[in-house]
Amino acid sequence: MNVTVNGGEMELSSDATVLTLLELKNLPSTGVVVERNGDIVPGEAFAITALEDGDHLEVLRFVGGG
Repeated sequence: MNVTVNGGEMELSSDATVLTLLELKNLPSTGVVVERNGDIVPGEAFAITALEDGDHLEVLRFVGGG
């Protein structure tokens, strides 16, 4: 399936979840916010939230600094 992640196209397996996406992008499952089709996905639901062809995702990562 094809999804859009932060404005770029990405191909994923048909059984991919939000957690799968984060792992493929080498992102941690904590300290990030994932928006799927305009709705925030709770962190505790990353592993059970199945993605669908055509989904639009925004992934934001918190970075400390001063």
